[in-house]
Amino acid sequence: MQTLQDKLNAGRFVITAEITPPVSFDAADLIAKVAPLKGLADAVNVTDGAGARAHMGAVTAAGLLLGNGIEPILQFTCRDRNRIALQSDLMAAAALGVRNLLMLKGDDPKQGDQPDAKPVFDLDTIGLTQMAAAMRDKGELPHGRKVAGRAEFFLGAADMPIDPPAGWEPKSLKGKIAAGCAFAQTQFCMDTALLRRYTARLAEHGVKLPMLIGIAPLRSAKSGRWMREKLFGTIISDATIERLEAAADPAAEGRRICLELMQEMATIPGVAGVHLMAPGNEAAIADVIRDAAALKLSAAK
Repeated sequence: MQTLQDKLNAGRFVITAEITPPVSFDAADLIAKVAPLKGLADAVNVTDGAGARAHMGAVTAAGLLLGNGIEPILQFTCRDRNRIALQSDLMAAAALGVRNLLMLKGDDPKQGDQPDAKPVFDLDTIGLTQMAAAMRDKGELPHGRKVAGRAEFFLGAADMPIDPPAGWEPKSLKGKIAAGCAFAQTQFCMDTALLRRYTARLAEHGVKLPMLIGIAPLRSAKSGRWMREKLFGTIISDATIERLEAAADPAAEGRRICLELMQEMATIPGVAGVHLMAPGNEAAIADVIRDAAALKLSAAK
């Protein structure tokens, strides 16, 4: 089967999705949650303590997805583990056959439901990426101890599109690429005019990285406004909010908007696909991907 990396290399317009592992001791609860995406999403992100809340462990969850025929993207955060634990979990992920890793800082525990929890942050995302890349490429831990077997990590970075002001340079993203990142997934960016300006600026600075742009099948204008206010970096155009406000069936309109965004994003150089996230509305993701299949999208060169 083609991997996510294979599909990106082939110029497929990739559609990834995202799930938060359940608060459960039972693997069946995870599989039931992700089952609607099997055979539809090109890969499925498994969040790692999203929202600074405890869930089933992401490494184990990613392994369970693989065992059920779903390619995972393991989100890997700096917040909860020192470098020793991070190295151990990287070995565990490789042993399970997990390839795709999205390197993240992790949400501040003060934003979660256990605000007294102590964050670790022994490494930042660039340090974590460099470490994972070196372990993969050299077959050894940072202090030189050899690691048996091999890892085939495909390393990703998080990015946040902006409307770039005069003189702005993508220094953070360039640093992540230099550390070893080979693809990026972004925060919600549902404004294609802004996205064109952003990707054009990346191109001006020589950034060549497959970008998977975050979009959502919004249920209502209210949910769109909430996301703009509460989720840092979220971009949802006023026109989108107005369409949802005027719609007789806002949820159906939200799915239509998603499909329209995919069609236009497929024409933007540098955009390799989309990353579908639907907080509180995960059931809609499978419907959108199913409808998108009829569009037969290819990424722009």
